[in-house]
Amino acid sequence: MKKVKNDLEVLRHSLAHIMMQALEHLYQAIPGVGPAIENGFYHDFDASLQITEEDLSKIEAEMKKIIKANFPIEKKVMPIDDGIELLKQKGYFLTMELAQDLKVIGEKEISFFQQGDFINMCKGPHINSTGEIVADSFTLTKVAGAYWKGDEKNKMIQRIYGTAFQDKKELQAYLNMLKEAEKRDHRKIGKEQELFLMDPMVGLGLAMWQPKGAMLWRVMEDFWYQEHLKNGYELVRTPHIGNRKLWETSGHWGFYNDSMYPPLEVGQSLEDAQAGKVAEIKEEYLLKPMNCPFHVVMYKSKPRSYRDLPIRWAETGTVYRYEKSGQLSGLTRVRGFTQDDAHIICTKEQVETELKRVVDFIIFILKSFGFDDYKVYLSIRDPKNNKYAGNDEGWKFTESVLEKIAQEKKLDYTKDVGGAVFYGPKLDFKIKDILGREWQCSTLQYDFNLPEKFDMNYINEKGEKERPYMLHRALFGSFERFIGVLIEHYAGSFPLWLAPVQVKLVAVSEKHLSYCQNLADELRNNHIRVEVDGSNETVGNKIRKAVAEKVPYMLVIGDKEISGKNLMVRDRGQQDTREISRSEFFQEITVKIKTKQ
Repeated sequence: MKKVKNDLEVLRHSLAHIMMQALEHLYQAIPGVGPAIENGFYHDFDASLQITEEDLSKIEAEMKKIIKANFPIEKKVMPIDDGIELLKQKGYFLTMELAQDLKVIGEKEISFFQQGDFINMCKGPHINSTGEIVADSFTLTKVAGAYWKGDEKNKMIQRIYGTAFQDKKELQAYLNMLKEAEKRDHRKIGKEQELFLMDPMVGLGLAMWQPKGAMLWRVMEDFWYQEHLKNGYELVRTPHIGNRKLWETSGHWGFYNDSMYPPLEVGQSLEDAQAGKVAEIKEEYLLKPMNCPFHVVMYKSKPRSYRDLPIRWAETGTVYRYEKSGQLSGLTRVRGFTQDDAHIICTKEQVETELKRVVDFIIFILKSFGFDDYKVYLSIRDPKNNKYAGNDEGWKFTESVLEKIAQEKKLDYTKDVGGAVFYGPKLDFKIKDILGREWQCSTLQYDFNLPEKFDMNYINEKGEKERPYMLHRALFGSFERFIGVLIEHYAGSFPLWLAPVQVKLVAVSEKHLSYCQNLADELRNNHIRVEVDGSNETVGNKIRKAVAEKVPYMLVIGDKEISGKNLMVRDRGQQDTREISRSEFFQEITVKIKTKQ
């Protein structure tokens, strides 16, 4: 039979239904939801038997039987009451609940899709028949638990994930990429190279930076500071906590309080005056989830004129958000992270120039760290939704300016309707790593909310009060996430300028240690980061250790090296050494650092 190629999202959605049909055949499982997702699909279900990864091959075999049977996939539309009754008869209490929710909001009809003996409520679309799927184009990958509707107050059910492509070749290429990604996992490399540590004793989602990781951070931060000063920014710093009233005024408490840490109560109730105690007012403080309101308060600390604008304030500020434990993932999803935040406050006439400056700055930063490939998403509001701050005039102006900038800068961008945050449209830069995976990092956003909430203004040329425009932007997004991406992109083999240790000196024996220490001092005096291995191990073990640490340069120091005039250098990834004078070696490193190699 000729296999028809279908849109991947439709194909993956259909595979989710086929998997659910197999689960019903094998385990009398009750279906939940089964969407297509990036690179694959999943289906939630309830079953009396706990499914394990050992069962996946059995489920795959049953799915292939269903594919071979070539069942037509047919859409059926019925009155919503009839649909609810059908779901009730089949015992599909999960999808029946979804149908009842649709009835509450006024839906009159619902659609079902049927293939062979399996039918369930679904909007579709689907392929025409199960036989259109290439049997070797998919595989099931893992089993997980999931709360029904994603709400931890609901029943815990089961979920199986799968991945699927148009054919076996594409699937195998993706599986090979996953194997390579596993080798590059920043959690694995971070542990091997002693960059960072996460320990439940400290708290989930909270990273501690070990000496080498802290050095990597410092190199990045120093570069960040230098470039911001060159680009006309001023540096500010704000507290880690703030009065709850600040977040109530900004509106963040109303929108995001479920992802904030609970308020910290400080002070005490007023004491009876007759007791002679000092009265102290009770207050509530929050760990800050973002830096923006602090910058606004500083702006409002004195009158501002159009002559003061634009103001560009930058901060590396650590913020805290209470992410669910199941969503945490190494450095890329944490509960405490440091944003490389900046806010630009300007006039309407200055907006376009400031946006161009930021786009250029973002691209410069990404390229400096080796990310030449990126995709830009222009996130605009959904006109059917009324959740947004600001007015129509402001949104039309800002969205049109962002698109104009994207076009003038020849950005490879895609419009994301409905992707805007409630306070304004934005440009999101997703960098592609060496494996082609996209990572959300840099962002440039308008903010209609805070200027209104805090009544920000400046005195214009006519001597009248006018509302400024406010731009949010982050270049890394967060240090933690960006470092996690860097680790995976380079597989721990950082460019020389970023490497926490640039030169490793391996002493053959204790009698060579003094020479190594003197050479290390000379390297440090030339601003080169160096580490000496004088441990009581065999030379072979020391070399293997340095290779595993992926240090750019390694020098093994023995009698021959001490007596020689030049240095014997082994470059990362090479087996052989090369001879070079000290001055030339120092100059080589200096040039590579300067040119970001």
